[in-house]
Amino acid sequence: MTQLRKMMLEELQRRNYAQSTVEAYIHALREFATYFKRPPDQLGPDHIKQFQLHLLRDRKLATNTVKQRMAAIQFFFARTLKRPYLRDDFPYPKGPRRLPAVLSQEEVTRLIDSASNLSHRAMLMILYSTGIRRAELVHLKVDDIDSQRMVIHIRQGKGSKDRDVPLSPKLLETLREYWRWAKPKTYLFPGQSGQDVPLTTKAAWHACQGAVQRAGIAKKISPHSLRHSYATHLLESGADLRTIQLLLGHADIKHTTVYLHLSQRHLHAVTNPLDALPVTEAASAKLPRRKRAK
Repeated sequence: MTQLRKMMLEELQRRNYAQSTVEAYIHALREFATYFKRPPDQLGPDHIKQFQLHLLRDRKLATNTVKQRMAAIQFFFARTLKRPYLRDDFPYPKGPRRLPAVLSQEEVTRLIDSASNLSHRAMLMILYSTGIRRAELVHLKVDDIDSQRMVIHIRQGKGSKDRDVPLSPKLLETLREYWRWAKPKTYLFPGQSGQDVPLTTKAAWHACQGAVQRAGIAKKISPHSLRHSYATHLLESGADLRTIQLLLGHADIKHTTVYLHLSQRHLHAVTNPLDALPVTEAASAKLPRRKRAK
């Protein structure tokens, strides 16, 4: 590791950034320097804009991925090198705003029942019944399952924050069956290496994808889709946004309001203005003349 990357790493660690963010930022800085074949402290605003164009046009990376690269480069110049750059020097691409995919309760049932083994079944049930993130799932420890208080402790989630989420009795039953079979010691889902390390997030992703294929679900689904489904189904069953915000660990409630656009109960809570109009029935409308074939 170069001295500049080491300086950035130490600055990230001082600010207690998540390990996944640290790795992504260091990787982005390495890419930036490699592209221009020069140390990053010898580069400036014009290089930053050129690099962004390369990521979007040549590598065709997703907008959010490019935004993360820009955030990493901005951190390097503004926080590590302490340079007085303006925000306009770090352009952030504007991407399309899409609503996340949400499963119906029937689809969630099929998904869970399509798990390839008990371990995968337990993962899918936790993801859906708690709404936790994939990284939070794999870092769960056996001691985090509190059957006395019927909660699951999420330690150092996104933003280095702790929170508790309810433990479903149905999930507890599955977890007890899983524990009798797997006998995990520290991590609830230990890695396959035999060491006392957590399972990788990629393994959790593959567990979900395998179940999606076996269940015959055509939607583009990931473990995060179960988080969206959990929040949407809570909203449809009457939970308020503030409660859902706390359960999901959202720092700002504006991130929770997206579920208002996904909840069928809220979408159909008001009368459509068209239904209030005394228009005549469609059967009485004149049909357009069909064009004669030449």
